[in-house]
Amino acid sequence: MKFWVGVTDTEWFNFLSNIAPDEVNFWQPSGNVTFQALKPGELFLFKLHSPFNFITGGGFFVSFSRLPISVAWQTFGEKNGAASYELLRSRIMKYRVQHKTYEPDPMIGCIILTSPFFFTKDEWIPVPKDWNPSLVRGKTYDYHEPIGAALWLAVQERIQNKSISKKVNEKDSIFAEESSSYGPEYLIRARLGQGAFRVLVTEAYQRSCGITGERTLPVLEAAHIKPYVDSGPNKVNNGLLLRSDIHKLFDLGYLTITNDFNVEISKRIKEEYENGRDYYLLHGNKLKAMPSNVKDCPSREYIEWHNQNIYVP
Repeated sequence: MKFWVGVTDTEWFNFLSNIAPDEVNFWQPSGNVTFQALKPGELFLFKLHSPFNFITGGGFFVSFSRLPISVAWQTFGEKNGAASYELLRSRIMKYRVQHKTYEPDPMIGCIILTSPFFFTKDEWIPVPKDWNPSLVRGKTYDYHEPIGAALWLAVQERIQNKSISKKVNEKDSIFAEESSSYGPEYLIRARLGQGAFRVLVTEAYQRSCGITGERTLPVLEAAHIKPYVDSGPNKVNNGLLLRSDIHKLFDLGYLTITNDFNVEISKRIKEEYENGRDYYLLHGNKLKAMPSNVKDCPSREYIEWHNQNIYVP
């Protein structure tokens, strides 16, 4: 099994280690890169920029996505490793010196990690002996090879003292099954945060509103079918990607979807606001965007809960 050691911005690490969030966006300044080194739930370790040749923490990989800086900020806020949007943008632009053309809202690469952990300085681990100082992004290691096994053992000893296992919530875990391949249970039960939920739902719906087909990313939001406050999980099959106004109406019970994925619009819109013509045009339509993976499609259980507890015809 593989894990990744990624070269990490020191300011990013210092800021996040102070606030200890439930998830982080390990951003890449260029939107032209991709990240395919890990599968969901696998380990991603932080290695600070030289001269700090130490591994200082890590997290568990959820997904990779390309997002405009503004959407990354809307989605993760301070979990991007900066106290404000302006500071985040300035740090990213510092690394984008090769981009000569001005871009008001450039795309960046977003490596989404959940259940991050941060070592105290006395816990920092020296980089492995085969680490090449010229590495810009990072390096893959294998648990079953001597160098990787030694590094994993050192990380595992430090993780045991962290509260990672206490953060794990089965209803939001990346995997539904346990696997002895990874050792500690928390490695395969990494909890999905709200930001990761939004990214996964956005990608599952091919960046299109499920009801209208709208593709303007800044106005698309990940809606919970069964609200999180009512024990609805951060899982894609409890999500819909909706245009922001549609999302509000869905949450307030003015519209819903049926078990066969048809749209229903409540008569309350016309009764209460004497309007709603554009919304009633959607009534009876099939969803215009759906996940390609059947297991990510809206769950009948959550749809029925929404129709019984939130939607009023």
